[in-house]
Amino acid sequence: MIDRFELLMALAKERHFGRAAEACGVTQPTLSAGLKQLEEQLGVRLVERGSRFIGFTPEGERALQWARRVIGDVRAMRQEIAGMRKGLSGHLRIAAIPTAMPMLSELTTPFHEKHADVRFTLISASSNEVLRLIENLEADAGVTYLDNDPVGRLKTLPLYKEGYRFITSASAPLGDRASVTWEEIGRVPLCLLTPDMQNRRIVDKQLQEAGHPALPMLEANSTIALLSHVRTGKWASVVAKPLADVFAFPPNIRSIPIEAPEVLHQMGLVVLDREPMTPIVTALMQEARLVAPGLAERI
Repeated sequence: MIDRFELLMALAKERHFGRAAEACGVTQPTLSAGLKQLEEQLGVRLVERGSRFIGFTPEGERALQWARRVIGDVRAMRQEIAGMRKGLSGHLRIAAIPTAMPMLSELTTPFHEKHADVRFTLISASSNEVLRLIENLEADAGVTYLDNDPVGRLKTLPLYKEGYRFITSASAPLGDRASVTWEEIGRVPLCLLTPDMQNRRIVDKQLQEAGHPALPMLEANSTIALLSHVRTGKWASVVAKPLADVFAFPPNIRSIPIEAPEVLHQMGLVVLDREPMTPIVTALMQEARLVAPGLAERI
C-alpha cells in the first residue's frame, strides 16, 4: 500500500497522469493500475477520471491526507534507523520566501559543519507555496512570515524580525535623506515584487495607509531582478533589510531606513507539527534554536 500511496501523492502534485507516472519512474498504465488497486483495497473511488485528470473525490482527498501522514512516518522511520547505523545523513529541502533566502546560510552553514553528510536543496517560493510544499512533503522545512498570513497546523520557531529599506540612487528624489516615510515613498515610481508575494502585500498595506496606493512601474517575482534594476540608478524599490544588507550595491546606490512607522514582521522556521519528527528536521530545529538569538540581535 505504501507504493500506491506514493502514486496518489505524485498525482496530487502533478495533476496529470503522464507526469505523475514519469515522476514515479513507472508507465502510465502502471500508475493507473496501482491507483485502481488502491481504490479496490479501500472500497471507494478516489480519482475523478476522464480523458485527463479531473480531480479527487471527497474520499480521495481524505485518503491523500492519510497518505501524506503514512509516507511521512515511513520516511522518518527509515531516516532514524539509517542514522542509528551511520549518523545523520540524507537530503534536507528548505523552502523560503525570496526575502529570506539570504539568511538561510546562517542556518545551513553551522548545520553542515555538524552534519557533513546531509545534502541541501533550497527552494524560493511565495509564502503560500512554502506552506503547500511542506504539507505535501515536497519540502522538509520552510522560512516565512509568522505574523501575517496564517501558517496552518505547522510548528513554528521565531528567527528574526524583518524590517524594510528604501533603495534608490543618491541623486534621485529622496536619495540624500537619512530616513524616509512611507508617505514620501508613495510618491516615487517603484519597482516591486508581484502581488502574490507576501512582501508585496506588506508594502501595499503600508503605502495604502499612507494615502498612496502602490502603482509600480515594474513588477517581478524575483528579488534579484528588482535589485539589478535598482543598481542602474534609474529605479527605486522597497526591499527587506536583510536583502539590502547582503546585496553589493555600487557607491551611488543608497539603502535608506523607512520610518513613520517602522514596520517589523516576524520571520521563522516552519515544519510539520508531527511526532516523531524526522531526525534531520529535529536537528534543524535544534540548530535554529541556537542561531535565533544571534540573528534577532544582528538583524
